[in-house]
Amino acid sequence: MVVDDHPMWREAVARDLAEAGHEVVATAGEGRTAVRIAAAARPRVAVVDLQLPDISGVEVTRYLAAADPPVRVLVLSASGEQQDVLEAVKAGATGYLLKSAGREEFLDAVRRTADGDAVFTPGLAGLVLGEYRRLAAAPAREDDDAPRLTDRETEVLRLVAKGLTYKQIAQRLVLSHRTVQNHVQNTLGKLQLHNRVELVRYAIEKGLDEED
Repeated sequence: MVVDDHPMWREAVARDLAEAGHEVVATAGEGRTAVRIAAAARPRVAVVDLQLPDISGVEVTRYLAAADPPVRVLVLSASGEQQDVLEAVKAGATGYLLKSAGREEFLDAVRRTADGDAVFTPGLAGLVLGEYRRLAAAPAREDDDAPRLTDRETEVLRLVAKGLTYKQIAQRLVLSHRTVQNHVQNTLGKLQLHNRVELVRYAIEKGLDEED
């Protein structure tokens, strides 16, 4: 699904996706429209602009990320401002790409978003990781009753925290991409977390990103 209030841009993005072999199940020029039609269209990935005429793209992202099943959101915005990026990621966006990106970079980002990878315009990934670290400095929760992860789940979690994509983790551990995704989903369930953002924060709180 493509959500953007500029008709020519929205149509161009949808056309590029269709020409690349993706099925565009819906387009919308307003946030509330996107929220309403998403339930019926059931997109796997949504490409969302932040600047919409009614509710913000952040609100749309929050709704889609919390849907059942959740929609993976790639924000495509003209803004690279820190606040915009962090608000989108905290709302559940899987990735954030600037509109200055080239066609192939955009299509690659959509493919990776569909696979569950975190995708960011170069330079923004460090910004997001820095925010994870800041949040991780907050007082830790009492976790005497924290669920136990298997050794493999912990290993996958550690690599997620280091910023590796699922494909890179699969190659590192000699596993299939699907197996890595299953380990991540199992870990999310055990820890009662909702998305990769919360998962990385948890891993950094535990210091897993600093282990060799």
